[in-house]
Amino acid sequence: MTITAESSNPTCSADFNDQDSIRSCVNMALADYFKTMDGHDMVGLYDLVLQEVEPPLLDNVMRHSRGNQSKAAKILGINRGTLRKKLKQYNMD
Repeated sequence: MTITAESSNPTCSADFNDQDSIRSCVNMALADYFKTMDGHDMVGLYDLVLQEVEPPLLDNVMRHSRGNQSKAAKILGINRGTLRKKLKQYNMD
């Protein structure tokens, strides 16, 4: 049985003025995922979460920085080489 990380409730209504809002959205998504799995074995959840979170994070930061990788890396708190590696990993280069 294959279950994707897509939530049955994909929207998050957390107040984005709250500094914990991203954490709240992740908590809701994970709670929904565990509910969907309903006792089925899970393997590789850490990698699954990273694969779901990193691409939209990178996409939004790159758009915010208007494609400036140095600025994007600074926003993310990683070096430019790491950013380039991650962009390539997700075919975003």
